[in-house]
Amino acid sequence: MSDRTVGTNEPAARTRERTLSVTTVAAEFHAPSLIDFFPPALLFEGTPFELDRLVLVRFIMTAALIAFMLLAFRSPRLVPGKLQSIAESGLLFVREQICDEVLGKDSGRKYFPLIAMIFFTVLFLNFSGIIPGLNISSNGRIGMPLVLALVAYVAFNYVGIKKYGFLKYMRSSIVIPNVPPAIHVLLIPMEFVSTFLLRPFTLTIRLMANMLAGHILLVMFFAATQFFLFDADSWMKVFSPLSLLAGFAFTLFELLVIVLQAYVFALLTAVYISLAQHADSH
Repeated sequence: MSDRTVGTNEPAARTRERTLSVTTVAAEFHAPSLIDFFPPALLFEGTPFELDRLVLVRFIMTAALIAFMLLAFRSPRLVPGKLQSIAESGLLFVREQICDEVLGKDSGRKYFPLIAMIFFTVLFLNFSGIIPGLNISSNGRIGMPLVLALVAYVAFNYVGIKKYGFLKYMRSSIVIPNVPPAIHVLLIPMEFVSTFLLRPFTLTIRLMANMLAGHILLVMFFAATQFFLFDADSWMKVFSPLSLLAGFAFTLFELLVIVLQAYVFALLTAVYISLAQHADSH
């Protein structure tokens, strides 16, 4: 073979190598990046009102919650229909299992609207994580969990300050009676951090982390199914039913987590209100 022939075939060989390399990379499985979970703005980009996918999902689920309640109680009946029955069952659960159980019937009735609002807001915003086409909970980003935690924070502090006054409420919350004075040096900072700093922090992070982790796992299961079906070698396609089955099973588990997180958030709000009401009873 002449030098001219070698020179002529060399670019073609390099082209074939690059094509094979690109094909190999395309068939590899890549975990989703952060931009998959936190996409750029979709509407009004570059303005103070720009909206990304998570904010749009939040608006959709908020509208769904409002529409659900309006339709359920638009014309309430003594013998409720299906929609009214579902809504009343949810409200009855919040009143009896959270408000009355933690706060007692009198205080429970008083703070029932706040706790019910928190429960159903968390519940509906979480539900979008398993709805096809939405596929993510807007509680998976810190903004909405933080807002809900601040609502709970303002509520229980307002209850305590209204009952005791600011100074007595602060003192009752962080000073434990019948403790040696020297121990107060340690206990007062710990009680202050626990009551006034950690409560909103833990409410926020617990909700956000659970919903974000669930979303990531669902994405991984169904992305793996797509990879095994369409991109993997033929012998690997046998794994696609397994990953699909795991994805559906985890979807059912995520449904349990969705309800549980709404319950925990509302329950802790009621507990913190009860503690503020009885701040002087350590």
